[in-house]
Amino acid sequence: MKISKPKLEQFINGTLEDSYKYFGSHLKKEGVFFRVWAGGAKEVSVIGDFNHWNPGQTPLTYIRDGIWEGLIEGVNEGDLYKYAVKGIDNTIVNKSDPFAFYSEKRPNSASVIFDIKKIKEGKKKSKSNLLHEPLNIYEMHLGSWKRSEVGEFLNYRDIAKLLASHLISHGYNAVEIMPVMEHPLDASWGYQTIGFYSVTSRYGDPHDFKYLIDYLHKKEIAVILDWSPGHFCQDEHGLREFDGTKLYESVLHPEWGTLNFDFKKGQVCSFLLSNALYWLSVFEVDGLRVDAVSSMLFLDYGIKQGYWVPNKYGGNENLEAIDFLKQLNKSVFAKHPYALMIAEESTSWPLVTYPVHDGGLGFNYKWNMGWMNDILKYIEMKPYFRGFNHSLISFSMMYAFSENYILPFSHDEVVHGKKSMIDKMPGNYEEKFANLRALMAYKTCHPGKKLSFMGLEVAQFIEWDEDREIDWFLLDFPMHKKFNTYLKKLNKLYLKEPALWEKDTGWEGFSWVDSDNHAQKVISFTRQSKEQVILAVINFSEFTYENFMLGVPEEGVYSNIMNSDLEAYGGSGFTVKKTVKTKPIETHHQQQSLELTIPAFTGLFYKLRA
Repeated sequence: MKISKPKLEQFINGTLEDSYKYFGSHLKKEGVFFRVWAGGAKEVSVIGDFNHWNPGQTPLTYIRDGIWEGLIEGVNEGDLYKYAVKGIDNTIVNKSDPFAFYSEKRPNSASVIFDIKKIKEGKKKSKSNLLHEPLNIYEMHLGSWKRSEVGEFLNYRDIAKLLASHLISHGYNAVEIMPVMEHPLDASWGYQTIGFYSVTSRYGDPHDFKYLIDYLHKKEIAVILDWSPGHFCQDEHGLREFDGTKLYESVLHPEWGTLNFDFKKGQVCSFLLSNALYWLSVFEVDGLRVDAVSSMLFLDYGIKQGYWVPNKYGGNENLEAIDFLKQLNKSVFAKHPYALMIAEESTSWPLVTYPVHDGGLGFNYKWNMGWMNDILKYIEMKPYFRGFNHSLISFSMMYAFSENYILPFSHDEVVHGKKSMIDKMPGNYEEKFANLRALMAYKTCHPGKKLSFMGLEVAQFIEWDEDREIDWFLLDFPMHKKFNTYLKKLNKLYLKEPALWEKDTGWEGFSWVDSDNHAQKVISFTRQSKEQVILAVINFSEFTYENFMLGVPEEGVYSNIMNSDLEAYGGSGFTVKKTVKTKPIETHHQQQSLELTIPAFTGLFYKLRA
């Protein structure tokens, strides 16, 4: 268990990729070996049931460079423990192990001895380059997706079969799970992490969690974990002032009440770098969605002038955090070339999804927050005002290929008074559903991969609440059931049709037909693959248009493959022709045209017959 000099140097300079193999608690024949970084401590001892939680009875030995270690006999797997850390002022604070692989269920906070070597290699998802394949992500919170009949959390194993069946039936090929890293407060949704290596005990143990991952992989479903490496919560048993000094932290983030990590310290960078690779290597997840990247990039993110210190060049860029993100992505892709590394980045920072050697941050996807904000602002307007704000639905194509984008309707958009997706829609009951169907049709055809938060599939009217499960009973009501049918059809159509995803990253896969029809609030464009052309027409107005002429790039017969206004989906059922043949009439700078009927608040897709 000795840590070699090269490994120690890597830990100190921020490049050790498997710190969890050397730090934390590790079962041996003679007992358990402990190692912890606590450079400012005067003494460190291990406390637990085995010594009646008596500080000082089983001390660790100071080795060098702030590292304490020791082998303790009579300790077994499943035993509870903490570190009793005596600071320079002789105050003793009981701390959870930063590298603990398992923890007590909150509100208790002890670490649990767990043999991570027993986590077996499982069924991995097929390797693929998702840049040129469909990616439809279902974002979910495990504790409020479904619960037991008495309202209790389900175990990871119980969730596995239910979730896989749900994802497949609804046309999702990936799931993004909100943080499973241990956290003390349910209301933080996991984003205020305290046990970065410890899968939350709310839903079971690490073996149970690995079962969930393996089961989803057997069903060819990719698993993405939300991960928050920018900050951590202030609870006393966690990383805050771990050794009586600001060991892990830099500054307090005033908006979130959390502590930012200090990326100037190589040990902190090794801790986080290893943590990312831990989830990808040990549990074999397919990717990480890195939360709040903007807060890592900027020293003054959410912080008033005078409360932050500029970098050495006088700027507000967090140079050390930027270097960490680049190292993170280089390390991840060196070991896991097919991983998904997704940045939640809300500013105009350039080259987020470009390789590090090309000057980028090295992610391979970024949430398109600009598109999301624009389209939600547009769709929440009454139809009359949409015509004056038409650019909100077309502006995204000015930058759609500057990064590799995911189009997110995430949990953040259905909480804190923002309303649920269906409730954002204007109009009466039927019009709300019609608007939501049109919105989802537009999203499906827009370049970029897709992400939707749970609850959308039942058109839930109330905002998401982490304390209760989704309103599944809504599927007993006709309009909600019909919307569910529509979303299933739309998602499966997306997975099936290469024109909607094969050329997502460049203009060769997209062409405007008419981006400027603000008067009628209609937008139209084509999506292309090597062998297909699909015409998308979205009517965001309250009017039905007949004899509507649209120019198309190729002569032939176009078949309607999606009509969001069908009665089966909750629509009006206004007659729309199943097939339409082009006419030699010049429209929209094209020599051929289609004459269409476009119902109000409707998305139509037409596919050119081969």
